[in-house]
Amino acid sequence: MSIAYIVTALVTAAANSFSGFAAMTRLEPIMRTLRPSLRKAGVPETWLVFPIGALKAAGALGVALGLLGVPLVGTAAAAGLVLYFVCALYTHLRVGDFSPQFYLAIVFLALAVATLALDPALIVVPTA
Repeated sequence: MSIAYIVTALVTAAANSFSGFAAMTRLEPIMRTLRPSLRKAGVPETWLVFPIGALKAAGALGVALGLLGVPLVGTAAAAGLVLYFVCALYTHLRVGDFSPQFYLAIVFLALAVATLALDPALIVVPTA
């Protein structure tokens, strides 16, 4: 397990943990900027707990489990986060929403892609 993977996975897990917590608890400083974006995208606030917050928290937990020795769970979680953020970006693009949340989703997608790309469970070592 490389240092690059460990650092990337830790940042991905931490960022998604906070984001999931903020969504599920409707953290007011976050909601001030998130609420208009949700409205523009046509996403109901009731979705903040499930599916939005729950999926981010589950992804963070899965990536953390991957670091703790359950590699395939970490791989599946990183892949799930990639799919989640691709869908989130599509939702923003569909309505022309280029708010800060759109650019933040790009950062979260990049973290998930990097975690998946560096995942030691996916690295094939050629045999001689």
